[in-house]
Amino acid sequence: MDKKNCAYCMEGELLDKFGIKICELEGSKVYLFKEQSHLGRCIVAHKKHVSEMVELTPEERNIYFEDINKVATALHKAFSPNKINYGAYGDTGHHLHFHLVPKYKDEFEWGNVFEMNPGKKYLSKEEYAEIIKKIKAYL
Repeated sequence: MDKKNCAYCMEGELLDKFGIKICELEGSKVYLFKEQSHLGRCIVAHKKHVSEMVELTPEERNIYFEDINKVATALHKAFSPNKINYGAYGDTGHHLHFHLVPKYKDEFEWGNVFEMNPGKKYLSKEEYAEIIKKIKAYL
């Protein structure tokens, strides 16, 4: 996949289908996943259009994982999940990104791997804005 067809590089319509940009960190862009069955679910995408972490320099990789840690810390502080699941796939979207999926013991998927897009919970613009505000407060 080239950069012109990459939601994380081009943003706009491609990104609007599934995410809302929260911010940019040193080595990544952070997006709120629109499907919010797991309160606070985010995507942390590397700023460079690479498919694999082995394509990063050690410094770039360390910065990226520090960014992932910052977002995970913010999610724990904002929403107090029991666990965060981390998923990095990219079989079809060849841009390095991690899904950070807060898990809660009273949720439908506790103890199982999260569904990529269960399609169960979409919110209003105001509700998305409130979640983003809570996350940004700890970044």
